[in-house]
Amino acid sequence: MIKEVNEKDIVECVKIIRESFFTVANEFGFTAENAPRFTAFATTEDRLKWHLLGEHRPMYAYYDKGAIVGYYSLLLQDNNECELNNLCVIPAYRHKGIGEELLMDAFKVAKESGCVKVNIGIVEENQVLRKWYEKFGFIHVGTQKFDFFPFTCGYMEKNL
Repeated sequence: MIKEVNEKDIVECVKIIRESFFTVANEFGFTAENAPRFTAFATTEDRLKWHLLGEHRPMYAYYDKGAIVGYYSLLLQDNNECELNNLCVIPAYRHKGIGEELLMDAFKVAKESGCVKVNIGIVEENQVLRKWYEKFGFIHVGTQKFDFFPFTCGYMEKNL
């Protein structure tokens, strides 16, 4: 079941995000030393609280038997676009359609919020993830290399 996140859920959401993104870090050799700003290492309670209470980002979690096992948030932008952030599912719950349910929910929430396009950033080298998003209509629109990441950021978008 997908429900909106509130402040009391932040601690659990941070745990889910970090656990989920840590598998990507392991797969691609990211560490707190070579990629301290990568999601697995940079997500904190203070940061997520700011997203929720300061930026008023819609945040949603997938619950199984009362426990959060998946998560996403949307950054609503002034140009009627949304940025999808931190869509994730913990490893034990992957390949069960939860990620797709979260993504479909994000599309619904984005439309209801007046967004006409959803943007995402991914680890460009993660071709499995890129293909997964392409399956749902995302189009690759570019890349950017940052000094503080040992990978290339890939950008994708989907018109709603």
